[in-house]
Amino acid sequence: MKIICVGMNYAAHNKEMHNPLILMEPTIFMKPDTSLLKDGKPFYIPDFSDDVQYETEIVVRIDRLGKSISKRFAYRYYNEITVGIDFTARDLQNKFKKNGLPWELSKGFDNSAVIGDFVALETLGADINHLSFCLDIDGKRVQEGNTADMLFQVDEIIAYVSRFITLKMGDLIFTGTPHGVGNVAIDNHLQGFIGDRNLLDFHIC
Repeated sequence: MKIICVGMNYAAHNKEMHNPLILMEPTIFMKPDTSLLKDGKPFYIPDFSDDVQYETEIVVRIDRLGKSISKRFAYRYYNEITVGIDFTARDLQNKFKKNGLPWELSKGFDNSAVIGDFVALETLGADINHLSFCLDIDGKRVQEGNTADMLFQVDEIIAYVSRFITLKMGDLIFTGTPHGVGNVAIDNHLQGFIGDRNLLDFHIC
């Protein structure tokens, strides 16, 4: 199982991160399988970072084998989605970037890829390219977005990634985060929604 992530996929988020790049293709990075956190288990803030931030994202689960998938056929390779958190050790990421070094450790540490309960797309009654999603912390709305604002839509991402990497059943694609990322702290209660459906619910320790 691979965890494939898309960076800088929302223009407003790029602006808040002071990223002036004009992207012509998706920006891809990966997390190891040890970064996966699911089933509502708590997230423990690691001792190597003082600035762990949430990034709320729509997560797509691949359900069949595919290589060099055409964009027009990409919809055949997934059926279920959820909302997830791409946790980022922002202080480490900034240090690595400043020194021109790879920044995988700031993204791929243990339990940094949190996923909620998967649901079939048809049960949501909405197009995957027009899905609203959000994150509440301690009952307060802190981040919200809509997949319509993605720079690269889900089918484009699948077509692009599958040119380089064979997609297998169970692979996860984190599709990028909108504006509004922020810090987490011990005892925070995080709840993620697609529309009005609460699919993600866990605590910070």
